[in-house]
Amino acid sequence: MPATPLVSLVDSKTSEIIPPLLGASVTELTAWVQQQGQPAYRGKQLHEWIYQKGVRSLGDISVFSKQWRQELAEIPIGRSSIHHRAVAPDGTIKYLLQLADGQIIETVGIPTDKRLTVCVSTQVGCPMACDFCATGKGGYKRNLGRHEIVDQVLTVQEDFQQRVSHVVFMGMGEPLLNTENVLAALKCLNQDVGIGQRSLTVSTVGIRDRIRQLAEHHLQITLAVSLHAPNQTLREQLIPSARPYPLEDLLAECREYVEITGRRVTFEYILLAGVNDLPEHALELAKCLRGFQSHVNLIPYNPIAEVDYKRPTSDRIQAFVKVLKQQQIAVSVRYSRGLEADAACGQLRASKN
Repeated sequence: MPATPLVSLVDSKTSEIIPPLLGASVTELTAWVQQQGQPAYRGKQLHEWIYQKGVRSLGDISVFSKQWRQELAEIPIGRSSIHHRAVAPDGTIKYLLQLADGQIIETVGIPTDKRLTVCVSTQVGCPMACDFCATGKGGYKRNLGRHEIVDQVLTVQEDFQQRVSHVVFMGMGEPLLNTENVLAALKCLNQDVGIGQRSLTVSTVGIRDRIRQLAEHHLQITLAVSLHAPNQTLREQLIPSARPYPLEDLLAECREYVEITGRRVTFEYILLAGVNDLPEHALELAKCLRGFQSHVNLIPYNPIAEVDYKRPTSDRIQAFVKVLKQQQIAVSVRYSRGLEADAACGQLRASKN
């Protein structure tokens, strides 16, 4: 899916587009400063100011000469601005971030006693149209660039005044429809921001051949596949975009991922009362997943205004868990943070709530 062109500066001397610097490695930044006629060590300084100090304008880098800062003032680093901020009682913060072209995306900061997790978006909107998800109701605008993905992490880190420890690609959009920029962002978050690969999670509904392509990069990240149904018929009802990609083909590709990477796959399963939460659904799910390295992450439904799905009762949730455990399937229940701020799983949309 092609991306809509991002807003960038055009060099008046060469007429070349200058891409935002955020997302670039120290090697790339060193090459860039040398192209500007500066010594190589300026690249390391620039890298530190972008990733450690969180500078938003090159004109603010005090170790650069005043004259060069003036020359650089209009060159974009690639930072967004906070359009709106909503704080939930549990400390979760939902941000509406305004991008250079005026588009709005959401990101979420999720603090606990020992970690700070950021849930990042990869697209403006989402084309997958999952029936239970607020993001899909708003349609798709464009892919995010690597700088726009990395910026979300730096923005949350700056606002919390706390180092981000984990990043989950579970916000607006389908990451594997923006593979090039997602891979670039993963590399930057790991090598430049300093977050370990095993603390990075990419979530996907499943795009044919893209999980296999991701596996070929041999990353140590966590892959989370949004399953939400134990059979193709029910899955198509909940995820219309799943029609051309049969469940058995998706699971076969997930098995390949495990074989290639040695990393287990997490299967996310939103529990919808009376729809996919019955014991027979759990048994059918167990049969699908038997025989390879995986983990089921059950997510009780988080309500949105457009549909009337309901969250299952605690007894129904525990009955589902019991069946999976009896079938020797690794399972846990994730109770979402940020519900009161509409910042929980499936609730993100690019508007104030």
